[in-house]
Amino acid sequence: MNFNFFLFLSSGTTEGRQKYVPFTKHSSQTTLQIFRLAAAYRSRVYPIREGGRILEFIYSSKQFKTKGGLTAGTATTHYYASEEFKIKQEKTKSFTCSPEEVISSGEYKQSTYCHLLLGLFFSDQVEFITSTFAYSIVQAFTAFEECWQDICIDVREGSLSSSRITLPKMRKAVLDTISPKPYLASKIEVACKKLESLDWFGLVPKLWPNAKYVYSIMTGSMQHYLKKLRHYAGDLPLVSADYGSTESWIGVNVDPSLPPEDVTFAVIPTFSYFEFIPIHRRKQDCNSAIDDFIEDEPVPLSQVKLGQEYEIVLTSFTGLYRYRLGDVVEVAGFHKGTPKLNFVCRRKLILTVNIDKNTEKDLQLVVDRGSQLLNKTGAELVDFTSHADIVNQPGHYIIYWEIKGDVEEGVLNQCCHEMDVSFVDPGYVVSRRTNSIGPLELCIVKRGAFRMILDYFVGNGAALSQFKTPRCTSNQVLVRILNDWTIKRFHSTAYC
Repeated sequence: MNFNFFLFLSSGTTEGRQKYVPFTKHSSQTTLQIFRLAAAYRSRVYPIREGGRILEFIYSSKQFKTKGGLTAGTATTHYYASEEFKIKQEKTKSFTCSPEEVISSGEYKQSTYCHLLLGLFFSDQVEFITSTFAYSIVQAFTAFEECWQDICIDVREGSLSSSRITLPKMRKAVLDTISPKPYLASKIEVACKKLESLDWFGLVPKLWPNAKYVYSIMTGSMQHYLKKLRHYAGDLPLVSADYGSTESWIGVNVDPSLPPEDVTFAVIPTFSYFEFIPIHRRKQDCNSAIDDFIEDEPVPLSQVKLGQEYEIVLTSFTGLYRYRLGDVVEVAGFHKGTPKLNFVCRRKLILTVNIDKNTEKDLQLVVDRGSQLLNKTGAELVDFTSHADIVNQPGHYIIYWEIKGDVEEGVLNQCCHEMDVSFVDPGYVVSRRTNSIGPLELCIVKRGAFRMILDYFVGNGAALSQFKTPRCTSNQVLVRILNDWTIKRFHSTAYC
């Protein structure tokens, strides 16, 4: 395949619309470079065997032609079809379990089943488990809880479920790879029955005994999935993957032994020309319709200061000039002169109705507080998002929860109250006290609602590898899905 010039297509999950970003040979080369660099740092802490396998939950979507005749597709689609993806496996001496036909099928449910089947077929060879985002690993193992018996049959017989896998090319590629392994199937079956009784705690080390760690992007909106990922991983380390965007790679995790909550990323100065806009939190009595930051003039990478927050600006080799990425980062240290960045939040992702401004990070902290009450009942918060309702007056926040398990309404009322009082933004607190912002609303959606959102994005061209649940949305299609799937509503009684 000729990679002279293509267009990346972002997922659109962050801002509600997909963006086209130039892709050249440089793009795939920097991807290969950061993967090799990251693998070198990880191998110092978690050495792996040469020739081992990687259980990679990776997915491509279909490419298409723009009106101007250029090929467009997601970043992951371009990369997994590139020569650099094959080179990466050769250079790092680690090989993915799944053939190209599984990765590029465009049917993520069928691909996930085959990833799991092949991962178990090569289970003794798997050195680590990975995906672009933590969400993809969690959804794969959630699917495994439902389909493990069919997988055991396929491992035992060297077959492939005709009801689950219907794509001819995928079927042929998988059947050409596997063969009957009755002993392994029996071993997996015994392990799964025991894991079921433990609510699947420690699934990864039990089924993949030689795996050294789980590797994925675990910062930002992925932090919510850390608890579930740790549940599946047991005592296996979680290693946060590197920092990048559709527009450019930015930094590498040079301290892979750190937990995801503490990870920093050393900027690679050769990937783009980086500038940093110093930003400061506004005073409590200062109102702005945009966000709660004020800016200074941009500074180059060599002039950033420890402890200062910045918005990243990049000029890329693919044609972007002084492009504002929208990420807020903090300089947490330096590695051989280059700054190590801590991801803080997305600048534009804010909940706001009036003079209030709450970031994605603020929302995560609030949801964590509310879900602590939920966890005491044995229930689990599967996923969440939020919406600022400004159509109905007074405007108010709506937080949507998908829950696994039964919870009494009294507990959910307490969760709603706890979240409302946990927003500490002065604009929000004042507005709630004066009733210029109405009571927070907690909506409980049916199981599968967030899978519907995933299906919507994948159906509109996003690849599962790129999907991130939007933590704050104004996308009316998503809001309509959430409202249609809402089964219970609760309103906070705080500030009454």
